[in-house]
Amino acid sequence: MNTTESPNPNRALTNTRFSDLEPSISEPVLETLAQAGFDYCTPVQAATIPLLCSYKDVAVDAATGSGKTLAFLVPLVEILRRSSSPPKPHQILGIIISPTRELSSQIYNVAQPFIATLSNFKSTLLVGGMDVKADVKRIEEEGTNLLIGTPGRLYDIMERMDVLDFRNLEVLILDEADRLLDMGFQKQLTSIISRLPKLRRTGLFSATQTEAVEELSKAGLRNPVRVEVRAETKSSNNTESAQQLAPYRTPSGLHLEYLECEADKKPSQLVDLLTKNKSKKIIIYFMTCACVDYWGVVLPHLAVLKGFSLISLHGKMKQTAREKALASFTSLTSGILLCTDVAARGLDIPGVDCIVQYDPPQDPNVFVHRVGRTARLGRQGNAIVFLLPKEESYVEFLRIRRVPLQERKCADDTPDVISLIRSAAKKDRDVMEKGLRAFVSYIRAYKEHHCSYIFRWKELEVGKLGMGYGLLQLPSMPEVKHNSLSTEGFTPVDDVNLEEIKYKDKSREKQRRKNVQAKKEAQNQEPKPQKPRKTPNAAPSAMRKKTAKQRRAAQTIEDEEELAQEYRLLKKLKKGKIDESEFEKLTGTDELL
Repeated sequence: MNTTESPNPNRALTNTRFSDLEPSISEPVLETLAQAGFDYCTPVQAATIPLLCSYKDVAVDAATGSGKTLAFLVPLVEILRRSSSPPKPHQILGIIISPTRELSSQIYNVAQPFIATLSNFKSTLLVGGMDVKADVKRIEEEGTNLLIGTPGRLYDIMERMDVLDFRNLEVLILDEADRLLDMGFQKQLTSIISRLPKLRRTGLFSATQTEAVEELSKAGLRNPVRVEVRAETKSSNNTESAQQLAPYRTPSGLHLEYLECEADKKPSQLVDLLTKNKSKKIIIYFMTCACVDYWGVVLPHLAVLKGFSLISLHGKMKQTAREKALASFTSLTSGILLCTDVAARGLDIPGVDCIVQYDPPQDPNVFVHRVGRTARLGRQGNAIVFLLPKEESYVEFLRIRRVPLQERKCADDTPDVISLIRSAAKKDRDVMEKGLRAFVSYIRAYKEHHCSYIFRWKELEVGKLGMGYGLLQLPSMPEVKHNSLSTEGFTPVDDVNLEEIKYKDKSREKQRRKNVQAKKEAQNQEPKPQKPRKTPNAAPSAMRKKTAKQRRAAQTIEDEEELAQEYRLLKKLKKGKIDESEFEKLTGTDELL
């Protein structure tokens, strides 16, 4: 395949054109590929497309950013093109399942030009965040032949609709298969697959083939062909100038680094990194949604970051807000996206120069997916992960997993941003409260690390961590009170009463004061407990009807209890004690990341 003078200068691509593949690709699809600027295949495309087009099942293990989406879309369309007659309105011929709304939406948009080459064929996007009844009505009225979506919504639609006909299904694609299982979709996937005919083509695509994916492949695939594409990298031996293939799970053009610093120094190092890369397009990953919310509010307060485009994205945002945030960042030539792992998988955001992992991921498999948002398809990119001194063994852990990191030294003379963050918290209750929530959520998420032997939460120095979050005082949470975590390094702000800090938003502050006053009145009006009567069969006295103020005060207490309950349910979800649908019912959310 390789020649001395390659017609294709991009090393991320092969010298195989789409028009060279066998079985041959139809002319309308080749024209669509050419219009999108795709002439040569990536290795995963060159290996996978002929297999699926030859009616073979595949389990594809390839580095993130290697072009997996076209590797299943092109053969899917080719197989559907071979259908002897136009499909009926509710005849389902193909299904593509991916773990997140954003990735499903991206696949749907990429698929549309190819679907347009098929006559009388309609595709439908099915994701959470939208009214399921509206999806049902649209499918009933307009029909559909290809379903693209998340497992939860696809399962829901299948449960609600009897009109869909799966008997002639041709292709099932599971994208980011390992993540589908990690997110607790095993029940939904099993139910979906059980409704489909066994005589079909199935493709599993992922950057990391886990044991769970192996089990799924045994259940859903018939004698699959394993496709493993290794990333090309330069040899570390200086005497060898030639390039060699190494089994790395990261793109060849990616420069990976780690920066080791104390928790109270992390914000300053982050701000220094951002200011030195002002013209770059950067994604910053945090551990929790609360952390994204907090830093999304705090960073714009820093004068040194004035003029920067800062956009937040996480799984607890409403679907329309998520779509708007992703579209806004995609359209930027330079800017910063603050996000959770909702944006770690499969998303193809053009022009990302650098990935910053402010918090290492709970699941080490997610590491390669995060950094894979840059250096895609042969381009160059940088990635850096922040580590605490006690987390240094994570570097060796990643090296063993074939993800080598180089050390990056802490920058000297960085600006002290902690005092500025604390100043912002004193002036706006919203900043102060978001900081406390982020701090608490971080510690509780840290306790759930998959690599608990490296990320030992009982060794967390919460004093330095609290300073790193710009807290005015450490919260009285059980993990701090009862586990003797080190509070050394924390200097509480004594000249401020936290209860007196106001919201900058006047309407929120007005409502807060009403709630505080109502709570006080409710406490004052609480009847004193009376000794029970000695009569054994005495019935309890009827409860008095609460006033509106008392009800508002009670509501405030209920809100706090609801937040605590949500934390407990989230822990159960992560441990697998409850599944995604049970979590949604118990929390009242539509669909959670």
